Amino acid sequence: MERTYTAADLAGTPIGDIGLPGLYPFTRGPYPTMYRSRVWTMRQIAGFGTAEDTNARFKFLIAQGQTGISVNFDLPTLMGYDSDHPMSEGEVGRVGVAVDTLADMEVLFEGIDLERISVSMTINPSAWILLAMYVVLAERRGYDPSKLSGTIQADILKEYMAEKEYIFPIDPSVRIVRDCITYCAKNLKRYNPINVSGYHISEAGSSPVQEAAFALANLIVYVEEVQKTGMQVDEFAPRLAFYFASGSDFFEEIAKFRALRRCYAKIMRERFGANDPESMRLRFHCQTAAASLTKRQFMVNVPRITLQALAAVLGGCQSLHANGYDEAFAIPTEDAMRLALRTQQVIAEESNVTQTADPLGGSYYVETLTTEYEKRIFEILTYVDESGGTIKLIEGGWFQQEIADFSYETALRKQSGTKPVIGVNTLLDGAPEPKLETHPYDLGAAGRQIARTQRVRRERDAATFQRLMRELLEVAKDDSQNILPVTIELVRAGATMGEITESLKTLWGTYREAPAY
Repeated sequence: MERTYTAADLAGTPIGDIGLPGLYPFTRGPYPTMYRSRVWTMRQIAGFGTAEDTNARFKFLIAQGQTGISVNFDLPTLMGYDSDHPMSEGEVGRVGVAVDTLADMEVLFEGIDLERISVSMTINPSAWILLAMYVVLAERRGYDPSKLSGTIQADILKEYMAEKEYIFPIDPSVRIVRDCITYCAKNLKRYNPINVSGYHISEAGSSPVQEAAFALANLIVYVEEVQKTGMQVDEFAPRLAFYFASGSDFFEEIAKFRALRRCYAKIMRERFGANDPESMRLRFHCQTAAASLTKRQFMVNVPRITLQALAAVLGGCQSLHANGYDEAFAIPTEDAMRLALRTQQVIAEESNVTQTADPLGGSYYVETLTTEYEKRIFEILTYVDESGGTIKLIEGGWFQQEIADFSYETALRKQSGTKPVIGVNTLLDGAPEPKLETHPYDLGAAGRQIARTQRVRRERDAATFQRLMRELLEVAKDDSQNILPVTIELVRAGATMGEITESLKTLWGTYREAPAY
């Protein structure tokens, strides 16, 4: 960082790279009027216990003014296990909601109009099964598929890099992502089939520039895979979406978001030949940085979250989750979620930052940081291309090692105090912490969940189920086929998530990595 910035620092930035909101390269925002016409979607994530428990939290948040739904799933669901699998013991409904069958999905969204509110589902290796359940639920309710909006995360490559929630080897996993994108492009015109996620890369310990560049490296793989099917980029790219973290370095985060839009626009036009401006317009969901939250002096998390949320807004996000002040301890309580939502609402309704698109555009500092980010992102992407591509580098552990190295460096800086963390390594006052009521784990949730899953198995037509399971394996063997249609028929017939994933393991096997330290 320089002491100050002047017009001389912008001499190397073409005026066209800064541009106007809503115009290529979209540095200043994906839409010309931004929040003057529509404030970002306030999408507080929720998920715990059974579908009934989480449905109640959804309705509470909607009553508090939330404008979008975000679903957090428990670890068995994320990993493709049914709730009664031995691997699920002790984890059912603990860190998210348990969903095994279509019956769970029906209860999860009971009383919620899915044509009027968008739904984001944070799930990756088993995402296509949740999408299939969502499609069948919509059919049963008589919804118009063209009115459904939302996303599955489905970004499997960042799992191998960072979050480590994977089931199958890389190739069939990328094929599933491809199938989700092509299916949605043809059948769900407003639905985002993927949320390319830098957030979990950041939470694993990466630098902000690594978060941005690694996410775009994954995006390139997915676009290339879909193009191999013969689909043109402008047929599917308008519905690609992203998910990023908003960390504590206020201006750096704003510059990161602005640079990401510019880089994406250039990649889509120059690398993939996109002609439709919608294909070059990066849209992203943002979440404040959970890894920055502390248990010590936990109420200091409130200003942390507020500044991170403001950075996301000034950076031009399309939807936002503000963390709860108690998330360093457990799933957030209703009180913490209400305050987090109110934080967004104060920014939207009281601060007046929504009155002008990209209000920091033209700042010598922010524009210089934005250009520097673009430069560094493309340097990483060039290295990835010259080294054989994203998948080869994942298999060799390069991304994992880069994240591990920066994470370790950050830990050392915190330990030495050169990276201050209020209440942890500086400004420790010895005062007793106020009493905190955390969200309790319901020990009865697992029993209720397992009972519903086993009931679905008893009541389904066994012959139809067995026929469709055989068809699933035949489709999976043929890489040219899309796996979504048969999966939709399976969940309609009462198949569980675990039965589908366990069957495919017999064909594809599972993935084991060599860890990076």
